Amino acid sequence: MGLIKGKTNIIGITGGVGAGKSTVLGYIRDNYNCLVIFSDDVANEIKKKGYPAYDELVKLLGKEILSDDGEIDKAKMAAAIFNDKDSLEKVNNILHPAVNTYIINIIGNERKNNVYDFVFVEAALLIENGYDKIVDELWYVYASEEARRERLKASRGYSDEKITDILANQLSDEVFREYCSFVIDNSTDLSDAAKQIDNKLWEWRK
Repeated sequence: MGLIKGKTNIIGITGGVGAGKSTVLGYIRDNYNCLVIFSDDVANEIKKKGYPAYDELVKLLGKEILSDDGEIDKAKMAAAIFNDKDSLEKVNNILHPAVNTYIINIIGNERKNNVYDFVFVEAALLIENGYDKIVDELWYVYASEEARRERLKASRGYSDEKITDILANQLSDEVFREYCSFVIDNSTDLSDAAKQIDNKLWEWRK
C-alpha cells in the first residue's frame, strides 16, 4: 500500500522481545506528528470497569482478582493464572480479540479525522493477528540476538536460560522480514536507528 502524504498513514511496528521497539517508538513520537498505540497499554485499559473484557475476566477468574476499589489487580490476576495453561488460554481468548477491536476502532477514527501523519501500532502478535491486512505498512525492529540478550539481562534481570526459552517461542527473523516492508536495525544505539527512520520518512521530517 505504501505511505502517502496528506493522509493518516497506519504503520504496524513489530519485532522480537528485547529488540527495542518502545525506544524506537519513543523517538518517533518525539519527532513526528503521530499517535503511538502500545498494545500492552490497550490491554490494561480494557481490563478496567466498564469494558466488556472486565466483566468476562471477573466471570472467568472470580472476584478474588479485584482490588479494594473494584478494579482488576494485575498481581492477583497473574497469581490466578500462574501455571494454569487452560486459564491463561481463556484469558488470552478474551483479551486478544478485545485489544484488536479497540485498536481497529482507533485506526478507523484516525483515518476519518486525518489529524496525524501517522498512527503507529505496536504489538507482539501483529503478524499472527493479520495486521498486514489492516495497516498501510508493517515495520520490523530488528536487533541481533547478542544485543537482545544484553538488554533483557539489564532491563529485566532475566537469566540466560529464561532468555533462550523466550527466544525459542518467537517468530523467526525470516518470518518478520517476509511480512515487513521496512526493517530498522536497532542492534547498536538509538542514533543509528533514528537515521534509518529519518531516511525513510524524510518527507515528513520537521
